[in-house]
Amino acid sequence: MEKSIARYIWTHTRGHQLWILLVVAVSMIPYFLSFDLPKQIVNGPIQGQGFDQPGATQTFMNISFDLPWLGTVSLFDGVQLTRMQTLFALSMVFLVLVIINGLFKFYINTYKGRLGERLLRRIRFELVDRILRFPPGQFKRMKGAEVSSMVKDEVEPLGGFTGDAFVQPALLGGQALTALFFIFMQNAWLGLIAAVMVGVQAIIIPRMRRRLLVLGRERQITARELAGRVSEIVDGIGTIHAYDTSNYERADIASRLGHIFKIRYDLYQWKFLVKFINNFLAQLTPFLFYCIGGYLALQGRLDIGQLIAVISAYKDLPGPLKDLIDWDQTRQDVQVKYVQVVEQFSVDKTIDPAIQAIAIKNAGSLKHPLAAVNLSLADDSGAKLLERVSVQIHPGETVAIVGGAAGGGDMLAEAFARLTWPESGKVTAGGEDLLELPESVTGRAISYVSSDAYFFYGSLRDNLLYGLKHAPLKSAVYQGAGATHRKWQINEAKMAGNPDYDVNSDWIDYEAANATDAGDLFAPILSVLDTVQLSKDILDLALRSTVSPDDHPGLAEGLVAMRHALRDELEEAGLSNLVVSFEPGAYNTEATIGENLLFGTATGPALVGRAIGKNVYFRSVIRRTGLDRIMFDMGYSIAENAVELFADLPPDHPFFQQLTFMTADDIPEYQLLLQKLKGKGFDGASDDDRGAFIRLSFRYIEPRHRFGLLTPELMATIVDVRRQFHDGLPESMHGDIERYDPEHYLASASLMDNILFGRISHKHSDGSKRIRSIVSSLLNSLGLLERVIDIGLDFNLGAGGKRLTSVQRQKLNLARALVRRSDYYIFNRPLPGLDHRLQEEIVRDALKLVRRDGRDPAVIWVLSNTGLSSLFDRVLVFDRGFLVEEGTHEALVENNGIFKELVSS
Repeated sequence: MEKSIARYIWTHTRGHQLWILLVVAVSMIPYFLSFDLPKQIVNGPIQGQGFDQPGATQTFMNISFDLPWLGTVSLFDGVQLTRMQTLFALSMVFLVLVIINGLFKFYINTYKGRLGERLLRRIRFELVDRILRFPPGQFKRMKGAEVSSMVKDEVEPLGGFTGDAFVQPALLGGQALTALFFIFMQNAWLGLIAAVMVGVQAIIIPRMRRRLLVLGRERQITARELAGRVSEIVDGIGTIHAYDTSNYERADIASRLGHIFKIRYDLYQWKFLVKFINNFLAQLTPFLFYCIGGYLALQGRLDIGQLIAVISAYKDLPGPLKDLIDWDQTRQDVQVKYVQVVEQFSVDKTIDPAIQAIAIKNAGSLKHPLAAVNLSLADDSGAKLLERVSVQIHPGETVAIVGGAAGGGDMLAEAFARLTWPESGKVTAGGEDLLELPESVTGRAISYVSSDAYFFYGSLRDNLLYGLKHAPLKSAVYQGAGATHRKWQINEAKMAGNPDYDVNSDWIDYEAANATDAGDLFAPILSVLDTVQLSKDILDLALRSTVSPDDHPGLAEGLVAMRHALRDELEEAGLSNLVVSFEPGAYNTEATIGENLLFGTATGPALVGRAIGKNVYFRSVIRRTGLDRIMFDMGYSIAENAVELFADLPPDHPFFQQLTFMTADDIPEYQLLLQKLKGKGFDGASDDDRGAFIRLSFRYIEPRHRFGLLTPELMATIVDVRRQFHDGLPESMHGDIERYDPEHYLASASLMDNILFGRISHKHSDGSKRIRSIVSSLLNSLGLLERVIDIGLDFNLGAGGKRLTSVQRQKLNLARALVRRSDYYIFNRPLPGLDHRLQEEIVRDALKLVRRDGRDPAVIWVLSNTGLSSLFDRVLVFDRGFLVEEGTHEALVENNGIFKELVSS
């Protein structure tokens, strides 16, 4: 990258800079005229110069030029105006000049801003582009947070400086020189004074500001290091909690913040000292003008109009001069930041842009052998990971790689995937160096999976299909304002040197997924999910999700029908008591008292969470029916029982898992409340204390908690209060609750809750497991299984896929590769978290899947379970970086070598 920020800016914005400089030059004409006009107004119509006689007139707006050989050329002879008319005419001209100067500033600043944002966009894109072309080893030595901080924050000032790089000194310097030239025209002595003071400021202030640049550079580096450290804390939070090092991290952060504080404090002190001196020098000049200029005016060597014009002109001189000095500091500061960024992003052996060039059409199959030729690999410290390995993998061959943790087979897999570059030797495909082939060839023909699974923030579907998004295959359709906006985006992208690819286009290579379009993509996806045994997990995710019926037409009706089918299924199986349904006129004993009372899902802020306890209408209903006292007494009894039973138990005792209405941390609080309210009852309790006990009763389930507090009479009372609550519900609160209705879909409830429309009985210890099995079978028989799994694919994985378990992430990582049709599949210990039985099932099914549709790709699998090597055509055995044995499973067992030891162990 270019080392000088000025040259970089000029290279990419030359034409725009020349245009805006021309505009700046033209703007100096009205700027100069605005200086001379106050003198004309004061000396002319105000003091009467040229209007010696009553009724005298002067020519106004005479436009004529003296040209060589042509003499005087008159464009407009002007008009004759009286003294008063001239005053108003000159004042109007002054107003027009103010407007013209303002419009020039508006245009120049707007143009500069757009120019700066374009170059900022270009710089950021170039930096990210370079990140994408870094050699793989570079990412082991850099922190993602520091790099992202540079791309996001540290280049931000570069965009603001772009528009000012050439325009600002031209504009400010032109304004300052114009004002200074005007002052010289009025009086040479005053002009000399102004010139001397300007020179002093231009010499002293920049020298003092050099210290600010040093401090600014230190502040930038320490802030970047702080961002990297915070990122490490976020990524390593589990380790921090596991080893009780949170206070050490606090001390480290406090130390770093203290260092930053010291730098910033020194910076502020020096900055305001410089500002004080600069302001003092700026105010010293008017003092000299008043003294010397007044003296000259009293002597008659300077008229009042000239003195006023000089003072007025000088008012516009310190501003541009100060801004010019600020510009010079910004220039030096930005240059330092730019050089630091360039140094961080100047990496040796970056990938050639041609290798990552976009390719709309598939380059075809890679039908050549994949070979390592005298290959040696080393880590950053120079330690050998693989030494002089030569091996060839033929198309259609299945190869197992086995060996110890440091055997080196996993490094060979990384080399085949271009994730580790050779120290010596090379990896070839059909004789060509693999590193010289375009990624559009290797990135489609070779699918690589390791145990280190990373997923981008987004849906499960987006991450599953990520390996199919090579190029925009079908353009997005825009209409009306959208089409206009898209054209503007394309134009701006080109102006900023960005590619004009549309992220909203269809990027999915359906052919590579064994599909023709989005409509038939689900079938191959489902087969892959079944292969890695992830379908049930996704079904569970879907059943826990809430779905709007508008997004999935027909689904709501299907689930309501399934709700009734489930009842029939349970009846036939003699399990009718497995699920207790919500009935409008009955109490559901397996649901909480709160659920029975509301008989619906709270959706609005008036009834959600603790807000219901403060809702005026709800409180009026339970107060009128006396239910508030009943629930208070029930909550009091619940608290007494809980404290008596669990107060002496440790917080990690398994009994607390059954205590849904209270946590171990709540026990001491309720102990204090019980002591406080002992013998006082409902009337002696405050609103907050009443609410604390009523909340306990809201979460009570008799069959689960078994305190014997729920009588048939109380259940009947709750059902009656429910009826009164819904009958009198104000119209303004109708949208705050979605009432249970056996014939309607509940948009605010999960899919499982919609299917059950009730609660699983606590009488069956394996009730949840049995229900899930029945529900899955019903979904399949009613033709809803695929639609529900499709909903599960929309599940958001969170940051890095952390909303999934580690086993689910490993399965999804493998599925992401299997969903693509490739010529070579490289699996580098992809399933270390699974037991051997499950690993064997998935390996067997994966080997069958990749040969779907008569295809015959090569499979290279670095095995965690050596016993699975019998499933492969050939086995490569590695030990301490060397390829020590090679052959079929049976032949290697007979050799009685290292392989037999690995199998027997």
